[in-house]
Amino acid sequence: MTVAAVPHVLLDDVGKAIVEQLQQDGRRSYATIARAVGLSEAAVRQRVARLQDTGVIQVVAVTDPLQLGFRRQAMVGVRADGDIVAVADALAEMPEVDYVVITAGSFDVLVEAVCEDDDHLLELVGRRIRAVPGVRSTETFVYMKLRKQHYNWATR
Repeated sequence: MTVAAVPHVLLDDVGKAIVEQLQQDGRRSYATIARAVGLSEAAVRQRVARLQDTGVIQVVAVTDPLQLGFRRQAMVGVRADGDIVAVADALAEMPEVDYVVITAGSFDVLVEAVCEDDDHLLELVGRRIRAVPGVRSTETFVYMKLRKQHYNWATR
């Protein structure tokens, strides 16, 4: 398997400032951002469009699973045989799964799942994840309390 080169985008200080403004409030107007970063509204609009078109940023609503009735979150470590990419792709299709990463180390794939309750998590892991062809074993790490979840690493 070959790994395709991922294009590397360097953000200048103004680009980082624009991203920071959107991280604070994704609905912030271009005019407000322009005043904060010292550009015209049109220049900010163009830069944001370019950042979105190149896939550097995505402006989305982030929900709180607990507020929506999803009381159980967990990270599931998956050990797999055979085509790991196929396993990861199959896991990514499950609606409860919001994060899938192919890893090196003890697990081949890590999966984050958001479920309504423990019964839902049991059904997901015990009947569906473990039934995916190539899945050899799983280990589930139940989230007890979320202490930090930030998305500001891109501008540090």
